[in-house]
Amino acid sequence: MPEPDSTRPSVARLGGWTRGWDPPRPGNDSGIASVAPFAESGPDDAGRRGGIGLNTAHCTIVVVDVEGFGLRSRTNPNKVRVRRGMYRALERAFVAAAIPWAACRHADLGDGVLVLAPARISKALFADLLLGPLADELAAHNGAHPSPERIRLRLALHAGEVSYDDHGVTGSSILHAQKLLDAPELKRALGGTTAPLAVIASDWLFDEVIRHSERSCADAYQPVGIARCGVAWIRLVSRRRDLRRRRRVG
Repeated sequence: MPEPDSTRPSVARLGGWTRGWDPPRPGNDSGIASVAPFAESGPDDAGRRGGIGLNTAHCTIVVVDVEGFGLRSRTNPNKVRVRRGMYRALERAFVAAAIPWAACRHADLGDGVLVLAPARISKALFADLLLGPLADELAAHNGAHPSPERIRLRLALHAGEVSYDDHGVTGSSILHAQKLLDAPELKRALGGTTAPLAVIASDWLFDEVIRHSERSCADAYQPVGIARCGVAWIRLVSRRRDLRRRRRVG
């Protein structure tokens, strides 16, 4: 589904954060791996040859994006209510999945959110317990709001190393998750359904986490080929109460 005026530069999706972790520091005891800066590095190394120190951490990566956020039919008050509803749905779904929202780092993307969860939080919680409650929260929001304020989300799941600096976060793992989120295949999947949530999982996360869990609905994921990303796995998530009702009728 085309989304007029929703394009934004990728750099805006990497920097800054709203709340969550402090940037990891070399020598701390947080369990985050880090690399100390090279000796005698000055405040401005832009013109110098040589290495640069990195603060890195392995994270579960969740990126969400509101379908059609930039459509002309949405006024600015509509967009504010959509953002408010998106955050409320995410925070409540994290609580339902026993994932501590405050322990994660979250960067606002304007029409979505980047969430980085520390490695100590089980990845299985994201695959097993987060998605159903999130679909429920979105459906509840949509039932109480007019069409321009209803929310349908695309959500990408991945995990990998993330690098931190004074301006925010970056890393190939974040870029990979963002490419998955922007994949035309995911947009078409959500556009062809009434489900409030479309999920795309990286091949690594599916192979290492989702397919091994008896609660992840692994059979509901379908493999797709994504340009410059390889194989990924897409699942559409409907409201759980609706699913239960269909099972009873059937």
